[in-house]
Amino acid sequence: MARTLYVGNLPWATKAEDLAEAFANYGEVLDSRIITDRETGRSRGFGFVEVNDEDADGMIEALNGTEFGGRIITVNEARAKENNNPAH
Repeated sequence: MARTLYVGNLPWATKAEDLAEAFANYGEVLDSRIITDRETGRSRGFGFVEVNDEDADGMIEALNGTEFGGRIITVNEARAKENNNPAH
């Protein structure tokens, strides 16, 4: 089973491969992606890493609040996307 981790406050130049490499030190990384602005294609400063369920808690504990590329990152379990325009 896999879990998705949210990674926030990333440096703008971070690539998906950089993210995967950082997390691979703590377990198996199944997928990683950086979220980009639809119009400009530039990083929005956060991303997601899909990891094995058994590795997720250790990765959060090891990496949350640590320095990555000169910035202190936030790592936690991703929440389901909420609808920005709920029907009234």
